[in-house]
Amino acid sequence: MKNLKSHFDFNKKERNGIFFLAVIILCLQLIYFYVDFSYNESLPSNKEEIARLQLKIDSAQIVSEDSEITQPFNPNFITDYKGYLLGMSAQEIDRLLSFRKSGKFVNSPEEFQKITKVSDSLLHALEPLFKFPDFVKRQSKSQTIVKDLSIEEKGDLNHITKSELMKFNGIGEKLAERILAYRQLLNGFYFEDQLYEVYYLNKEIADEVLKVYAVKSKPVIKKLNINEATFKEILDLPYIDYSLTKKIFQHKDRFLRFESLEELQKIDSFPLDKFDRIALYLEAN
Repeated sequence: MKNLKSHFDFNKKERNGIFFLAVIILCLQLIYFYVDFSYNESLPSNKEEIARLQLKIDSAQIVSEDSEITQPFNPNFITDYKGYLLGMSAQEIDRLLSFRKSGKFVNSPEEFQKITKVSDSLLHALEPLFKFPDFVKRQSKSQTIVKDLSIEEKGDLNHITKSELMKFNGIGEKLAERILAYRQLLNGFYFEDQLYEVYYLNKEIADEVLKVYAVKSKPVIKKLNINEATFKEILDLPYIDYSLTKKIFQHKDRFLRFESLEELQKIDSFPLDKFDRIALYLEAN
């Protein structure tokens, strides 16, 4: 008990020290509980400033977008983003971009709808904003409907030149060259509807060409004997791809030879609609 009592036996100086320590601790606790050290008071004003700034940014963006879609524009140069703002679907935008990659231009609202397949309501909303070059307007006003010509009056589709093709609205230099290259690949047009097979040639444009030109001189095509021709020789022919060439030779391996060219039509997945064209280049002897 004597040792225990000694632990609580303080002199006057020590008691004063303990008293001041207790006072300091009490003051620190009061400060901790009653003084707010956070910055919450300034946050509301900061949030308000941020909100006002964001509102300005959003307003500026809206004004920018509105000005972009309400100003007259040439529909030939619609981008993905522009088309999105105008309300076009991704498919409609892609159709226009593919059409433009062929080197052709849209020259009227009606042609724009044919290419993109936009709805009547969307075309009605966009048409007042379309702005075509002045020379297109003059050209469309000066165009006349070509009357139906007799075969004697028409030019020869197998002799048409690049410059003559480029006279037709919608046919530029690249498309004219593509038509002539396809004619060379075929060794000449044998059927007039072969013109529709030209890549990226719009049917309406092809119709205009065929109003003035026809196949007047049939090409002389040297036919290959299907029973003697090599794999590469048949593969190089128009309308015949690798898969069909392989099936032709599988048929030969099985039956040794073709007794007639009509046997081609018995081959699995043979393109029956192209038999008359394939028959221009093959014979069975």
